[in-house]
Formats: sequence, structure tokens, C-alpha cells
Amino acid sequence: MIPTFINKWFSKKSRPENTSGQSVVLSRDQHQVSRKQISSNALKVLNRLHRANFEAYLVGGGVRDILLGLQPKDFDIATNARPEQIKRLFRNCRVIGRRFRLAHILFGHEIIEVATFRASHSEESPHGQQHESGILVRDNVYGSLEDDARRRDFTINALYYSSSDFTVRDFTGGLEDLKKRQLRLIGDPTTRYGEDPVRMLRAVRLATKLELAIEQSTAKPIASHAHLLKNVSTARLWDESHKLLLAGYAKATVEALRQYGLFEYLFPATDKALKIAPDDSLSTFINEALDSTDERARQEKPITPAFLYAVFLWQPLQTRAEQLLAQGMSHNDAYHKAMGQVIQEQNSFISIPKRFSMVIRDIWSLQPRLEYRNHKSFKLLEHPKFRAAYDFLVLRSKADETLASSATWWTRFQETGPEGQRSMTQALSKRKKPKKRPGGRKRNFRSKPSNKDSNRHS
Repeated sequence: MIPTFINKWFSKKSRPENTSGQSVVLSRDQHQVSRKQISSNALKVLNRLHRANFEAYLVGGGVRDILLGLQPKDFDIATNARPEQIKRLFRNCRVIGRRFRLAHILFGHEIIEVATFRASHSEESPHGQQHESGILVRDNVYGSLEDDARRRDFTINALYYSSSDFTVRDFTGGLEDLKKRQLRLIGDPTTRYGEDPVRMLRAVRLATKLELAIEQSTAKPIASHAHLLKNVSTARLWDESHKLLLAGYAKATVEALRQYGLFEYLFPATDKALKIAPDDSLSTFINEALDSTDERARQEKPITPAFLYAVFLWQPLQTRAEQLLAQGMSHNDAYHKAMGQVIQEQNSFISIPKRFSMVIRDIWSLQPRLEYRNHKSFKLLEHPKFRAAYDFLVLRSKADETLASSATWWTRFQETGPEGQRSMTQALSKRKKPKKRPGGRKRNFRSKPSNKDSNRHS
């Protein structure tokens, strides 16, 4: 729903047209941005810059979200002060970045990001540099406020609020796009995606998060330019995957990524598995995990990206293990070698830090031990990743009914007391051991359980 003030503002016949070279300025009584909604630390930064005779504006998501009736989580500031000048004003400042230098003002756990106004770069400029692929690798070309607005990615992110005169300034039609509930790229989409392919991911993420339609000229080139993501560093894509998957809109975001042909350049093995899956069980498994992640985000519970990566790569793991098993490897060797290969191949697209890849391995390694329970199964409760592995098994059981008994057993086991747990494990020792199978269905490859610590392959 569009906030009332936007409808009122756009209904005014006397409103200025946002044509080239002319900005739209909303006075204090024409917008609902209030200092009460802005972080006190961000206001401190704005005020100190003003007192030092610099221009300074709240910009980007902070202004956009307030105008949409949301409470922003991050507050970014744009100024004509250079990074070195900002650092002299704030002892709690550190300058970061190479592609574009930024000042981070630290207030405990809160970071206020301050960027100098930037302008379009030219080939002659020593401060701007492009890779042969077209990606900007250095973009420290400083300019005016209007230059800065036209260098931003989307029009709704190029709205500026001044705490000195309480105005909101729009140079690119962002207010009009807010009214239309659309996301529009500033400038030529082909050029802008070439400069930074991550803008395609940002388009999907913002449109999903804010429930906006991607404007036609902005959306049209995405599928044909999706391959440019191969030119983005794998470490940067790891960071971007957090924003895509852990913000509470993972399910809708993945659907949109697949729609625009972006998902296959992030998780190619998963995308292939989804395309050739004989039924809906894999989609069900992944969607259940995405729903669960979104619910945890809404409840502000801790989320690890390792869990979703373990889900995405689970079917590729099964396929690879089956291939190695067919080559004569034992169940355990095939299963654990497949883990390393699948993670290594995924690292070619999104680099998974070791501390997370080890969690993924733990979740996978515990699956056979959770399925094939024995009288020593109670010891698994002590494993630091037991809960994640148990949750993983529960999700699998929703897509594969043959796992329901295992998931139910572990649920009951955790809920009962010590006597009940002892009784349940004693009952397991009396049952017949399952016959070894030469293999399993590809979507449910099961490694031969090992009595040794599953962490040995991590």
C-alpha cells in the first residue's frame, strides 16, 4: 500500500516535473521522513558533517524504506567530504574498499556507512578503472550531489534526506517509481549490468523484499546477461548470497532467480538437479527448507547459510556418490569423497568459507547415523551439529515418506526422559540389522553407517 503522503503529493497539479537537469524537492510538510525514525548515530554523523561545512544526506534504503512505511535497519550517508576528511572528523572511523572507498563510522555494533559523492568515470580518469569484461574494478571518481544520484543503481535508492533543512531530493524519478510500485535501473540497463553484474541480483532481491515489479527495460536484459555473474568474484557472491537467502524472503527470491536465469550461475549443480528431477520431491525438500529459513528470519532466530547450502547441494551429493559407488568404491568412501568434490565444485561459483563447509559436511555425515539407529545412537545428542542434522532429516522426511519413521523416532527420543531414551535404544539392539543394499534411489543415497567419528573427513 502506498503511503497517503505519496498519493497526495502526486495528486498536486503544481508538482514540478522531474526532467533532465531538474530535481524534485519535497519540503518538510510534503513527506513523512522523520528524525525519530533515523538512528541517533546516523544523525550524529550528519550533524557533525554539517557543522564542518560539508553537505551530507541520508540516502538509499534508509530514505526509501521510511517512504514506504517501513523501519530501515541500515542508514547510509552521502557527502561531499572526502574519505580522508571524514576520518579526521571521526576518531571511530575506518576507511575501507578499493573499488570504491567508503568510510565506516563505528558506534559499538552499529556501523554508519559514509560515501563521498561520486560521478561517472572516464577512460582518462586515474580514479576509474574497468576490467576488460566491462566490470568496474575502481570507481573513486568524485562529483556533485546530482552526479551521485545518477551513479546509483535504482531510482528508489537515489532519494536524499537532509537533516539540516528536512527536505527530500529526487533527481531520477524515484518518487514516481515508488508510486508505481516498480524498480527501475538508472541509465542504460545493458551498460549498468556490464559495469556490475551483481546489480541483477540486487534487482531480484529488492523487488522480492519490497514487493515491487521490475520495470520492463530493467528486467528484459537480465536473462541474456546472467552469464556475466561468472566475472564476479566468488567471495563477493558468497556475501551476496546471504542477502538473497537470509533476509526472510528466500523462497520468493529463489523462484525469481530461477525465473530470470540467474540461479544456474550461482548453484549450477542444484539447478541441473531440479531440471532433471523425475518428480516434485526435490522441489518439495528445497521449498520446505526455504520456508523454514524465512520463518526463522521473521522470528529473528539465528540462521546459518551452511544449512541452506547443505540443502541445495544434497541432491548433487547423492548423484556424485552413486557415480563413485558404481566405480567400485565402498559406501563410506563414495559418500565422503562425493562431499569434498561437490563442495569444491560449488566453490568455483560461490566460495564457501571453511568454517561453513565443515558444518555442511557435519550435517551430511550425520544423516546415515540418524537413519540407521543403534544402541549407541544416544551419543549423537552430544554432537555440536546434532540439531542442524536432525532438522535436515526432518525436512528430508517431508519429501520422502520412507524417512518418516527415523524422523519421528528422533523427535520422540529428544522429548522423552533418560529412562525412556534408555528403553528406546535398548529396543534398537534387539532388532535385526538392515541388509546392505548395492545402492539406493538417487534422491536418497544412504551411506553405510560408520561407528567412527563422522568428523574425520572434515
